[in-house]
Amino acid sequence: MTAELILDARNATGESPVWSTAQQALFWVDIPAKRLHRWTLADGHQQSWEAPQMLACIAQNGDGSWIAGMESGLFNLTPQADGSLDTSLLSQVSHAQPNMRFNDGRCDRQGRFWAGTMVMDMAAGAQVGALYRYVAGQSAPLTPQLEGLIVPNGLAFSPDGKTMYLSDSHPNVQKIWAFDYDTDSGTPHDRRLLVDMNEHAGRPDGAAVDAEGCYWICGNDAGLIHRFTPEGKLDRSLSVPVKKPAMCAFGGANLDTLFVTSIRPAGDISDQPLAGGVFALHPGIKGLPEPEFKL
Repeated sequence: MTAELILDARNATGESPVWSTAQQALFWVDIPAKRLHRWTLADGHQQSWEAPQMLACIAQNGDGSWIAGMESGLFNLTPQADGSLDTSLLSQVSHAQPNMRFNDGRCDRQGRFWAGTMVMDMAAGAQVGALYRYVAGQSAPLTPQLEGLIVPNGLAFSPDGKTMYLSDSHPNVQKIWAFDYDTDSGTPHDRRLLVDMNEHAGRPDGAAVDAEGCYWICGNDAGLIHRFTPEGKLDRSLSVPVKKPAMCAFGGANLDTLFVTSIRPAGDISDQPLAGGVFALHPGIKGLPEPEFKL
């Protein structure tokens, strides 16, 4: 299967693609560039907005704004037509140490926002990352729901919302876990190993779940997108023409396009000139509408 380049975005770290059904557009972020991007399906137009901090993960609000995990906490973002980005703090986070930020995040099927934190210097390997849950109107400070992570990633939920998936993409870990998920309380429990990515090509990065309940995850460093069954069996692997696919998301008019963002590393990229681009695959399987944050 050939991956189609939809935008030579040259993102330093393209992450958190989210398909907006209302706008028929793909949104994503470039973390170090502090930018929110939009690509519109109808005309291929691309627009971007600059945030005041590194912007790592986003989810749609029902009113057209966005909830986002940044450096110091969770924020509400409202992109404006003139290119400005209205930003307001929702909840600060007390990081375990300096120089941390949010990383991967998304809403569960009930509209709660989940996001994990990491040390910006990934090479440090510090196990101080945590996973947080936020609900609308929450006045209490963010409290960790899961701790001891290095680079939390791969967050996703099964179609019925009763299974939560999470990975740690650090080279020292490279595991994907599944949790039973209490949809009433928003509590994950009974963590179990789903996939040991040390046995497969690439480190586990961002993920998506399709309408059949299978889990798609980017194999960072390997240029692959893997599809695993709910039992953790590798079903297929699709390739993209870059080494570091970062996250995937289903979208398009029929939710049958798998969009993939990627990373443009420093140094010689003569062997992957499209690194940092946004790609589209057509795997013959449909995805699910991305849950909105419940206001």
